[in-house]
Amino acid sequence: MEEKSKDKGYILRKLFFACLYLSTFTFGGGYVIVTLLKEKFVDHYHWIDEEEMLDLVAIAQSSPGAIAVNGAIVVGYKLAGIPGVLVSTLGAIIPPMVILSLISVFYNAFCSNYYIAALLKGMTAGVGAVIMSVVYDMGKNVVKSKDWINILIMAVSFCCSCFLNINIIFIILATIVFGIVRTVIKERKEK
Repeated sequence: MEEKSKDKGYILRKLFFACLYLSTFTFGGGYVIVTLLKEKFVDHYHWIDEEEMLDLVAIAQSSPGAIAVNGAIVVGYKLAGIPGVLVSTLGAIIPPMVILSLISVFYNAFCSNYYIAALLKGMTAGVGAVIMSVVYDMGKNVVKSKDWINILIMAVSFCCSCFLNINIIFIILATIVFGIVRTVIKERKEK
């Protein structure tokens, strides 16, 4: 029993510091954190397998709020229940809260500084590359599954968003409804 609580304490500490670290060095929006969450919890710690990580990311993306915090919440809950949610959320919100507080205090100095503007432009290019990496990793896993329906959903969703300019909310809602209907049909066939 004591070993179990030690393990849970260890996991909670690792979870807090992992989320704190990821949140501190994730620039460019929440989608950047998806790759970092995968690297940390799937590749490094081996606490979650890749398929389950994709499911957790899908839940985080479809929930309201910042994806970085949502990702921390679902991973925290998966690994350690409610204490995991609290620890991972705290780790995820401390860095942006501190950084944004400092930026707001020095906003006038930052907004007119040439070097800060150049730094942000450089970071934009790096963030684009990381987002492309996330898209590649997630798309590769969908294709690897060889489930032609999922591949079709991915392709149609991409086309609807990029070429038809359909609001992403409608695409998410449509895929949720489709997923529910598909699951109900599959369960009825199995019975």
